[in-house]
Amino acid sequence: MWAHSMTVQDYQDLVDRGWRRSGKYVYKPVMNQTCCPQYTIRCRSLQFQPSKSHKKVLKKMLKFLANGEISKGNCDDEPMEPSMEDAVAGDMALINKLDIQCDLKKLGDNLRESLEREEKTRGKSTEKEEPKALIQSQEKKELGSGEPSHSVEVHPAPKPGRGPDLSKPPCRKAKVIRREKKRLKAAQQGPAGGPEGFPAPCAPPAPRPPKAKPGQPRSLEDFIFESLPENASHKLEVRVVRSSPPSSQFKATMLESYQVYKRYQMAIHSHSPDEPTVSQFTGFLCTSPLEPENPPNGPDCGYGSFHQQYWLDGKIIAVGVIDILPYCVSSVYLYYDPDYSFLSLGVYSALREIAFTRQLHEKTPQLSYYYMGFYIHSCPKMKYKGHYRPSDLLCPETYVWVPIEQCLPSLENSKYCRFNQDPEAADEGRCTDPDRLQVLYKKTVLPYGVFKKQQRSPAEEAAVLQYARLVGQACAQRMLLFRS
Repeated sequence: MWAHSMTVQDYQDLVDRGWRRSGKYVYKPVMNQTCCPQYTIRCRSLQFQPSKSHKKVLKKMLKFLANGEISKGNCDDEPMEPSMEDAVAGDMALINKLDIQCDLKKLGDNLRESLEREEKTRGKSTEKEEPKALIQSQEKKELGSGEPSHSVEVHPAPKPGRGPDLSKPPCRKAKVIRREKKRLKAAQQGPAGGPEGFPAPCAPPAPRPPKAKPGQPRSLEDFIFESLPENASHKLEVRVVRSSPPSSQFKATMLESYQVYKRYQMAIHSHSPDEPTVSQFTGFLCTSPLEPENPPNGPDCGYGSFHQQYWLDGKIIAVGVIDILPYCVSSVYLYYDPDYSFLSLGVYSALREIAFTRQLHEKTPQLSYYYMGFYIHSCPKMKYKGHYRPSDLLCPETYVWVPIEQCLPSLENSKYCRFNQDPEAADEGRCTDPDRLQVLYKKTVLPYGVFKKQQRSPAEEAAVLQYARLVGQACAQRMLLFRS
């Protein structure tokens, strides 16, 4: 269905009934009929602990930021790389695969015209304005200019007996390294003794968790916000900007973000240079039906649709498209500069989004889940989402959440499964009174019970009843179904 406007609570309830969005196009797979059943999956972020492969990705980023070290090849126990990176980018490919077509030409016209004007204006000036409020004051060695880099220098591995590996720092004694780390950590402590990190600016920096006690695993935040040396090679910032309606920060960085998306599509999906247009980009990843909300008890950045931008040395290298909803952060899409694929940005961004969810939870206790879109057990490229534990899958019949460990045995035997083991359980949110469904007809809001007396078409009634069954009673009574 096409969603012209929607509250974040309505979309939260729809997602909890198996719906997803792409731009303003909102869709729900017919689970017992499709060849590849797509189960909504969520991660319980508060209990999440990074796996061994997740830790390797986090350490790889830290080494790159600290001394510019570039890992060659993928870790043996990282089954998600590299094909996972393409899958983690989002679920839109599933729509195309299942021949669901959506006309995106009419989307984002106003934003596109605004961007085209900005592009002409920027052509007259070589300087880019950056939102001052979002720039952090950490000085690091820059990798390059604001333009996308086309190559990253990698020192070739030396042959045996031919000298040291120049891509790695010189060997030092462990005692010397420990002393230096202790000195750098003390130097980076602020007046209040707090370590520096890279929090998303839309919310106050979450307090760093206490150092893990001996015998306890390090937390996700311990890895992400580990202190870097003063002379670190690179600087990484993560900024969250509202994409719909577009904020000033979003508009100021839109063209650079679009160029990253364009390069991503060309490298990853083999698109031609003129194929991903600005109009397609805005319709797919920028426009959203979600109405922004800023309640006093909600996140400081509010609810709605956002872009989480990853800035490396002053330029965008990746963008995660997310929705912040009453109970979750919902991942929509990710695109990145292919020159930095060696950083495993698909995995890294997912881990940062989990950490961001935990950060928002500090202010908004009911917001505690990270929704990853669809899990497809029969598709190897989409099974990686089950590696973020603990996680739950949505039962396609009763719409209750079931731990993934309980679902996997059934999925091994059948692509389509009812996860709720109670045979008597039913969909508690089902539409039991279609006559109370709200219809918008000729600029008038009518209960369906009144509307159907004016429209005695069997086809019309079948369509409305199907809509009521799919969205549930609560959304059917709150949302307005447009009929012409």
